[in-house]
Amino acid sequence: MTTHRSRTLLLILCAATVASAFTATNTGAASAQAGDGRSPAPALDWQPCARPDLGGPAHQECATLPVPLDYSDPAGPRLSLAVSRVRSERPAERRGVLMVLPGGPGGSGVQRLTQKGPALQKSVGGVYDLVSFDPRGTGGSTRAACELPADDRHLTTLRSWPAPTGGIDANIDRSRRTAELCARNGGPALRSFTSLNEVRDMELLRRALGETKLSAWGTSYGAYIAASYAQKFPHRTDRWVIDSVADPNPERLAQGWLRNTSQAVDDRFPDFASWASDPDRATDGEGPRLAETPARVRQLFLDLAARLDGSPRASTTPGVPLTGNRLRQALHTALYSDGNFPALAKLIDDARSTDPSVRPTLPPDVAGPLPDADAAVTIAVICNDVRWPRGRGAVDSYRRAVRSDRLAHPLTAGFPANITPCSFWKWDPAEKPTRITDRGPANILMIQNRRDPSTPYFGALKMREVLGERARLVSVDGGGHGVYLGTGNTCANRTVTDYLLTGVRPRRDTDC
Repeated sequence: MTTHRSRTLLLILCAATVASAFTATNTGAASAQAGDGRSPAPALDWQPCARPDLGGPAHQECATLPVPLDYSDPAGPRLSLAVSRVRSERPAERRGVLMVLPGGPGGSGVQRLTQKGPALQKSVGGVYDLVSFDPRGTGGSTRAACELPADDRHLTTLRSWPAPTGGIDANIDRSRRTAELCARNGGPALRSFTSLNEVRDMELLRRALGETKLSAWGTSYGAYIAASYAQKFPHRTDRWVIDSVADPNPERLAQGWLRNTSQAVDDRFPDFASWASDPDRATDGEGPRLAETPARVRQLFLDLAARLDGSPRASTTPGVPLTGNRLRQALHTALYSDGNFPALAKLIDDARSTDPSVRPTLPPDVAGPLPDADAAVTIAVICNDVRWPRGRGAVDSYRRAVRSDRLAHPLTAGFPANITPCSFWKWDPAEKPTRITDRGPANILMIQNRRDPSTPYFGALKMREVLGERARLVSVDGGGHGVYLGTGNTCANRTVTDYLLTGVRPRRDTDC
């Protein structure tokens, strides 16, 4: 549920304060059984994130949180997490900590706080301490590497896009190779990258902050983490916002999330097609008008992707041509926000140009490989969380699923149903995923776009169903991924802000 993100200056600053690998040194309170809820919590040594020589957000503080590599061995080796905070601007009216949880797996909480902190602090009037952390494996926290070759770290290979013919032999080989390299090179740290450990790390951070309860705003994968925390530590939750959440089925998790992408993209694409066929495109300068009707935009895209399958077009990135799958992946990423539509339209327009000197400019997420550590955590979490189908029979079932999915959903060409390294993973899950239920306080506010290309509305309804009276759902008649402070929907922003400030949710599920 995430794409490649560029590194920010703040990540560099925070990384400078964090050990890059776990250590077996046990010191002070941090050496106690950190996960048992009874021993002293580790202390946080807050330092300014800004540095005179580099610069950085002067209002933001950074610290390091030591966490157990393995919570069943709390006195054993430890990892380090990068933590960041924006203090309340109104200490006399401070009402606690609002935890900001990023998407992923693989998203940086420190970066998310840097991006969203100013708008969030303004929205809630500065009455919260805003806190976030880089989950293990990301940003300035302890990292791990699988040592994957660069060709295997492109988003179009990590996401198992089938060959132009629909064949998946290359995906099978790459998935097997990736699983073997991660097992050989990832070490104990990679094995510890799980959703449940992120939840436990969040609880340890709560204790280190000295807070009785937390409020939270989790988006995308962060919304799943927030829901899991609310299930495991319900008495530690105050005002809880889960934004753009996926189906929580504990038997499938990421496999289900991937499978749902086919329909999610189909549901979202008409927004882009309507925009790209609007007559105003011819004069407003926001992007080329691609066709006269939405239906023609869709056919144009499908025809162009098929043509690029057979004859990739040279791009402005040396050695990385625009292929059909890179175009399809660029589409999926662009559908996350209406603000991406002009760049996508230009990419399509350049790719169909009859002028051979025109070279399309690839968006960053498809222009090159991810760093190895970023690829490693993205793979490891989804494979460590739950057991995926394995063996020869599973491989055959993926072939059938891809054939069927390509026919039903040509925009995504079978990738959501395709095989991943998880089918060759060398470790079984250490524990069962959290089963989210309706048992717990009624303090959860869900907010969801009806046309989300990554965490579709029909998946969010599954979360709404299992939470029962614990939750209220705000359904937004819009498209894109991420609602609060992301789409400009005044009704949605006001509803979430009012809840964070007053603790009062809508009396029933509502629409915006």
